[in-house]
Amino acid sequence: MELQAVIEGLKQLKRSTRVHVVSDSIYVLKGITSWIHKWKRSGWKRKVKSHYEPVKNVELWQELDALVQKHQVTFEHVRGHAGHPENERCDELAVRAYNELE
Repeated sequence: MELQAVIEGLKQLKRSTRVHVVSDSIYVLKGITSWIHKWKRSGWKRKVKSHYEPVKNVELWQELDALVQKHQVTFEHVRGHAGHPENERCDELAVRAYNELE
């Protein structure tokens, strides 16, 4: 869901924009700033032990990659549930939305 949230946020931008993404998701942040370079070079595959497997969520990563190319995006990691006001608010909204589905 964290990956989809960044994608949806960037999709709302109608013109090239400077964006600072703050997230508690190491998966998203390392994926888009570090791992993605290797994935692209290897045809969207990742090394698992002695062989390569397709990157999980490849369609989402490709969509995020395309969106990041359209903007000037920086990323910042914050610890989850550590008192960061905006992160706590996002968590509150996510929990509320989940509870409304039940």
